[in-house]
Amino acid sequence: MPLTQPQIQHYLTQGFVAPIRAIATAEAAQLRQQVEAAEAAPIAATPYLRNKTHLAFTWADTLIRHPGVLDAVESVLGPDILCWGAGFFIKNAHDPSFVSWHQDSTYWGLDPADIVTAWVAISESDIGNGAMRVVPGTHLLDQIAHRDTFAEHNLLSRGQEIAVDVDDTRAVALELQPGEMSLHHVRLVHGSAPNPSSRRRLGFAIRYLPTYVRQTVATRDSATLVRGVDRFGNFAPEQRPAADLDAAAMAHHAEITGSLNTVLMRGAGLTM
Repeated sequence: MPLTQPQIQHYLTQGFVAPIRAIATAEAAQLRQQVEAAEAAPIAATPYLRNKTHLAFTWADTLIRHPGVLDAVESVLGPDILCWGAGFFIKNAHDPSFVSWHQDSTYWGLDPADIVTAWVAISESDIGNGAMRVVPGTHLLDQIAHRDTFAEHNLLSRGQEIAVDVDDTRAVALELQPGEMSLHHVRLVHGSAPNPSSRRRLGFAIRYLPTYVRQTVATRDSATLVRGVDRFGNFAPEQRPAADLDAAAMAHHAEITGSLNTVLMRGAGLTM
């Protein structure tokens, strides 16, 4: 359902809102089964689960279009919405993987910064298993300098981290039950700790933007129209998968993620 006015105000002033009931608990359980079936399949699924997952799996394509997600997103972005990216952040039991303090906007090349991430919990996500933590109000800052670390257990593409100290005493944990989601602004400082528990943590991050946003560092980029009308044509349209990991879907995924990686890895190793 749409956000309430207090929720919209909280997003505008604090940069996030959570928890939001996005999908039913039973839907989340079914999605978990589908993810874990993909992980166990003969085809190595990890590249397809990590980014642009909606181009490889029909169930992910359905999730990025789910009314329970989009109704809330529309409350902050308006009626014409593109999905620019979607992928899983998975921490297994007793997993040292973490996400350093960062802003999503650092390497995406998108302008203006009217971009929201919907982080849909497929499992429970809490302090005990490495829930996302955010620093309220930091979305009102400009782009902060980051440095690349390529740290072994960092889940980010470049292990990027904010190049100044972050006051983590102000951080808030976004604890979610399966089927709940959080929304956060592209400039909000956030990260997450490792998972020392015996429980997996599965979250699906969907990057949404209004159709007037444009790519500024590449001549080619793509996105999927999920609601409304695209009157700008700033992004090439993407193909929906006819079946999970069929040949056409895998080929399209490879083409699109190859172009995306050129954007994400531009100037790798350099401090911004």
